[in-house]
Amino acid sequence: MLLDPLRIPEDAWSHGEVLTALATRDIGGLFRWITRLTGASQSRIGAAVGLEQGYVSRIMAGRKVTSIDVLERIADGSRMPDQARITMGLAPRQAAPPADPGRLTPGRPSEPPANRNWQDDVRSAAELWRGDVNRRDVLRQMAFSSAGYTLPALRWFTAPDPAPIAQPGRSTVGQPEIDTIRAMTATYRQLDNQYGGGHARDTVARYLHQEVTPLLTDGRYDHPTGQRLLSAAAELAQLAGWQAYDTAEHGIAQRYLTLALDFAHAAGDDGLGAEILAAMSHQATYLGHTAAGIDLARAAGQTARRAGVPVLTAEAHVMEAHALAKANDERACAAALHQAEQALDRADRSADPQWLSYFDEAYLSAKFGHCFHALGRNTHAERFAVRSLHMDNRYVRGRAFNLALLASVHARQGEPDRACAIGTEALTLTTQLRSARAVRYLRDLQTQLAPHRRLPAVRHFTGRIDATLGPRR
Repeated sequence: MLLDPLRIPEDAWSHGEVLTALATRDIGGLFRWITRLTGASQSRIGAAVGLEQGYVSRIMAGRKVTSIDVLERIADGSRMPDQARITMGLAPRQAAPPADPGRLTPGRPSEPPANRNWQDDVRSAAELWRGDVNRRDVLRQMAFSSAGYTLPALRWFTAPDPAPIAQPGRSTVGQPEIDTIRAMTATYRQLDNQYGGGHARDTVARYLHQEVTPLLTDGRYDHPTGQRLLSAAAELAQLAGWQAYDTAEHGIAQRYLTLALDFAHAAGDDGLGAEILAAMSHQATYLGHTAAGIDLARAAGQTARRAGVPVLTAEAHVMEAHALAKANDERACAAALHQAEQALDRADRSADPQWLSYFDEAYLSAKFGHCFHALGRNTHAERFAVRSLHMDNRYVRGRAFNLALLASVHARQGEPDRACAIGTEALTLTTQLRSARAVRYLRDLQTQLAPHRRLPAVRHFTGRIDATLGPRR
């Protein structure tokens, strides 16, 4: 289920040239044949098969492809018929790929095995974490696709109840090990909020690979313990995905969030599942996939209501509102914002999980501000952006975002001096962060100030941005 598969006539796959390329797994030759047949560019091929254009270019220049996951993506994205898939050594579409006990292959969000279970999720996660730690080029070239969230979200609602999570491993896993994962997650989350996703992203991946994988794969635990273990692993994997999102590694972020959702389903953790679906919506909307953002936010809302956590319901509504605002649906956005306020008013915060502590009046105000900013309602946007600054100062990245939002509102209102003054505060905080999102907000502000570039304050401020962040590419 890819966003826009290539359209190749089925009889074309029987040509001698393409059969040779398939038999030898000459993917560069296959891509060149596709280009000649369809006129597709490298970017078009990459979009269809879920790979970055640069990686497609290297493949066409002679780079070998050995990853089964990538070969499956290419087969799906080109709508390769079964005989062609078999020629390349892949299973036909109607059959599940054969198990290979010597290789842990990452699960494909577009084509999960029909009998997928929590052990499959664990194997997929272990492969992802290992590949991330080893900085595998093929993993880092995976592109984001909004369609890559469609099936995991559908599976969240339709998959049967998971099998019991129990394992007769070598060493006992108990509550102390689970408490350690949760404590480490809380520490990493604090670092993420204070210094940005890039500060500890690699450390979190290593912790998942070196410490969490052995517990999942080799530990001995009964069903209740296994559920708590998977839930703790899902929470940390969700944070790792959020960090990758913050550093603009969107394909990797998507893989982490998808597997975190699968873990939450296996653990029966509806609350965490709603939070992960909301994070997926956040990423999709940020990247301009507003339809996916709306659908994922609504899935988060349905899950939050099932979990009985009003704060999560409020979060889902504001995510939906932001996507609707980006889609310029003002009436539906206003309705979703009203529902968010109502849900938060009903919330009893005493029972919230620790990972929900960030969602407060300041956070809600910031989301309101972003919605009104997207709709061009600058007066409302300014009011909520100002409110958002009455926040916990430990959330340094969030404060940088909110300052950049307020500065952007002033720029739109024709107040460049105020925009520069507030933008300078945002820039000062951004220098402490490793956050691609914080940089993007400042670059967007720089663009909005371009009509006023002759003013001394604007010239000085935009010069500081370039001196601090580097010249624009």
